[in-house]
Amino acid sequence: MKAGVFNPVFGDSLSLAEMLDKVVELGLDAVEIGTGCSPGNFHCKPDELLNDEAKLEEFKAAFEDRDLIISGLSCHGNPLHPVPEKAEADHEVFRKTVLLAEKLEVPVVNLFSGCPGGSEDAKRPNWITYTWPNDYAEALEWQWEEKVIPYWKEQGKFAQEHGIKLAFEMHPGFVVYNPATLLKLREAVGDVIGANFDPSHLIWQGIEPVKAIHELKGAIYHFHAKDTAINPVRCPVNGVLDTTNLGEVAERSWAFRSLGYGNGIKYWKDIVSALRMTGYDYVLSIEHEDALASVDEGLTKAAQVLKESLLYEEPVNPWWTD
Repeated sequence: MKAGVFNPVFGDSLSLAEMLDKVVELGLDAVEIGTGCSPGNFHCKPDELLNDEAKLEEFKAAFEDRDLIISGLSCHGNPLHPVPEKAEADHEVFRKTVLLAEKLEVPVVNLFSGCPGGSEDAKRPNWITYTWPNDYAEALEWQWEEKVIPYWKEQGKFAQEHGIKLAFEMHPGFVVYNPATLLKLREAVGDVIGANFDPSHLIWQGIEPVKAIHELKGAIYHFHAKDTAINPVRCPVNGVLDTTNLGEVAERSWAFRSLGYGNGIKYWKDIVSALRMTGYDYVLSIEHEDALASVDEGLTKAAQVLKESLLYEEPVNPWWTD
């Protein structure tokens, strides 16, 4: 296993070289790179790298010279957006990201499943989480049968043709938001579809990450190391469905936290053990979105917890069973 970090936390405050030097300073092994849409493309411009071989080689060398790997390229957008112009823009970023991943020999593209509207004339996405009244059930079926499955069947084939796996973050607000919906899409499209497993979005839904990891055995292609804390004062009053601004931590039912500030190190060691038991032996990528910590302190402490939790070496041959 390797410890990594997702680069949007550095924004445009650091150049690519400065950002990678910071990653080395943190003692990490890998970087997950945003190529557009929600993560931005601060350190990676797909158009430039796809059209200029010299810039592509320079980009690759920046990582190789520091003994770092690129764990994944990430373009979290909504190519199923009901407004065609928005959907097309995110679709183009996705396609270019797959082509760039192939050129960089990065095995996985991380992304969202997207979310359509509730009908052909919708103007905004419609995330449906309940099937009554029946209007919702009908709209949900329409989304999957008319939009979600046809789109990802086509794009899954495109990714396979270029040797790339698609790792969907199970994220509320999109049609894939839990193991059941991830597996539904995977069953419809094929094993090109897997998970970018982010515990933080599961914890507040009441999902236990260790059990979810076992449910998704063989279908986890990338991993986000991000924690969530449940507010013991607000959550019992308002429940987990909370639209309070994410920065108003004291008023929310839950909040994203740096590793170790939502759950203790034993929790994270259990997650690492579950990953190893189910065959995942790749990168755990820190995604820092803690409104109570600075970037430097939040990343430093998250890196400490992650490195303490990881199992880097191959497991021992159990000689005691002979």
